[in-house]
Amino acid sequence: MQAQSVAGFEVWPDLPLESWSATCATLHLWTQIVGKIRLVQSAWVNHSWHATLYVTARGLTTSAVPCGTRMFQIDFDFVSHQLNVLSTDGSRGGFALEPQSVATFYARLMDELNRLHLPVNIRKTPNEVVDAIPFDRDEVHRAYDPVYANRFWRILVQADRIFKTFRARFIGKCSPVHFFWGAADLAVTRFSGRRAPEHPGGIPNLPDRVTREAYSHEVSSCGFWPGGGPVPYPAFYSYAYPEPAGFAAAPIQPGGAFYSTDLREFILPYDVVRRATSPDDTLLDFLQTTYEAAATLANWERASLERDHDPEGGSRRHGRKTL
Repeated sequence: MQAQSVAGFEVWPDLPLESWSATCATLHLWTQIVGKIRLVQSAWVNHSWHATLYVTARGLTTSAVPCGTRMFQIDFDFVSHQLNVLSTDGSRGGFALEPQSVATFYARLMDELNRLHLPVNIRKTPNEVVDAIPFDRDEVHRAYDPVYANRFWRILVQADRIFKTFRARFIGKCSPVHFFWGAADLAVTRFSGRRAPEHPGGIPNLPDRVTREAYSHEVSSCGFWPGGGPVPYPAFYSYAYPEPAGFAAAPIQPGGAFYSTDLREFILPYDVVRRATSPDDTLLDFLQTTYEAAATLANWERASLERDHDPEGGSRRHGRKTL
């Protein structure tokens, strides 16, 4: 059975969206500011992989970002509730993560970067947000509840761990496990290797050229999202682009998962995983069966894309090694 607590903390904590929706919205915009800094300083990588954040043992990070001959990184620490800026010349800065407007967060971070001689200019309009207020003028979003920010990160830790086990089963082109700040979701994406039809675009405040490059090739993608709109609760998801015929009716596991006609993807409520006897196996079953539905119905060359054994001699299902 999956351990339910470690050092007094729930491994799979409760995260009802209604209890932290204001913090979720503010944190989403803070991660956009930090993510855009990585984006403008980095060489373009296919499917916008140069823009994402990554899960760490304390929060989220940009990883190392170039600035001239130096590198720097920006880390969200959801344990000590600090934003940290570290540079390869040994200098460092940062400030407390606490209730503050998006405009204040933006100004404080830019001041810290300038103080450290790390000049960065970003486009101030949020992406993938309908009512987009420029960061430097947003006094609306200002909530920060450290308890729920920490819970969100702890769920990302578990999702990251299991997504990496799932990712290791695939030997074709596959993305890293990374956090897309546009929609505030942790995701991993497998590719068939074939071109896809041009994506229609239409995502709010996101250029269609970016969306079309992201979906230039066939994908089966899965991830975790804190929820919103037609899914007002945290959930895991899985979709295919282009969606093959029969995908919505494909048999998948576990029993609590369903196909959302609004989102055109399979949804597994987070609470189904959280309350399962074995959360790891429950989530892996969802990831595996939805991928198999996408790949089989779209006639992917699965034999050449999938690993049929664990080269370390361990369990392919659970990702453990036996030495």
